[in-house]
Amino acid sequence: MSRIGKQPIEVPQGTDVTVNGQNVHVKGPKGELTFDAHADMTVALEEGVVTVTRPSDEPQHRALHGLTRMLVANMIEGVVTGFSKTLEIQGVGYRALKKGSGIELNLGFSHTINYPAPDGVSLDLPDQTTIVVTGVDKQKVGQAAAEIRAFRPPEPYKGKGIRYKGEHVRRKAGKTAGA
Repeated sequence: MSRIGKQPIEVPQGTDVTVNGQNVHVKGPKGELTFDAHADMTVALEEGVVTVTRPSDEPQHRALHGLTRMLVANMIEGVVTGFSKTLEIQGVGYRALKKGSGIELNLGFSHTINYPAPDGVSLDLPDQTTIVVTGVDKQKVGQAAAEIRAFRPPEPYKGKGIRYKGEHVRRKAGKTAGA
């Protein structure tokens, strides 16, 4: 049995989970999410506990078992507490500005980059060099953060660029004056 897949998921107070065949609908204080489970997986809701079971011990079913359980658990966590990723901008003159629901980035290019916020994701700027991406869907939050980081990933010589908070960038030695 999968160590992750066999664990039951507790449904917190104030959260409504509806299972209709393969469709799982979760509604909570922060929003609502819907997920269609794989046809082979069985999702059941009994007395405030969601369980996921698999039909056999085949490798594909074992992989889907843990995946389905984590997707449902992330949906419940998302509508209760939400998810967030923090990005830091490092570099002289690099900054971000709030423009409507999106952001405008100055990253050393000859032009500014406008990034509109995807549906279900909000972009906050505590200061000009910090971007906080929040939302209820973990996948959308991570994808939006990755797209913003891809505009100017951190480079290994000076460390300039956009990085996740707490990310360590391995630095390389530059050229040395040779004989």
